[in-house]
Amino acid sequence: MCVISTHTKQSGGLRERKKAKAMAEVQKHAMRLFREQGYKATTVEQIAEAAEISYSTFFRYFSSKEDILTRDNYDPLLNDAFERQPDGLSPLQALKNAMVSEAAKLSEDELATMRERNELTISIPELWAAMMNANTRMMELIADMVAKRIGGQSDDFAIRTLAGAVVGVNISVTLQYAEHPDADFAKLLDEALTRLEQGLPV
Repeated sequence: MCVISTHTKQSGGLRERKKAKAMAEVQKHAMRLFREQGYKATTVEQIAEAAEISYSTFFRYFSSKEDILTRDNYDPLLNDAFERQPDGLSPLQALKNAMVSEAAKLSEDELATMRERNELTISIPELWAAMMNANTRMMELIADMVAKRIGGQSDDFAIRTLAGAVVGVNISVTLQYAEHPDADFAKLLDEALTRLEQGLPV
């Protein structure tokens, strides 16, 4: 019984990773088109054609062109990594381990695409609202994960505050990485979350 359960979880994680990589491939083609002809001039049809997928398949991955820039493909993988953390860790320690371990698995191409997405989002004012919505979704995801781990409620103020702090750290790391593309993203994330764990000393 345990063996079957573990295998199912691993298979699910593998499916999620394959989907994340497929989404990253679409994002890579989209970013090339955005560079060549501009964000506003690029259509979903052009992105689908460049990625060699159908128009309908595009919408299995993304809800809109805007979603390409704001969707984090790796949220399901973060949830799996978080659930695998040992029971003795605090929620923040478990989050740090899960986030850093998943960041360390990103390929150079995936990191480059992520950095370029962030840079473009920062440069287009109308995308900031979409990014705020994405950050809110991430906060809700983290709150749900922590609540499940400790047997609490995701709308508990303390849990929401922790989730918001982690999202704030992620924004800080994203901006730092956009300004310093030669930095190690996983190390930046580890350092920032460690500072949060230590009470944000300055």
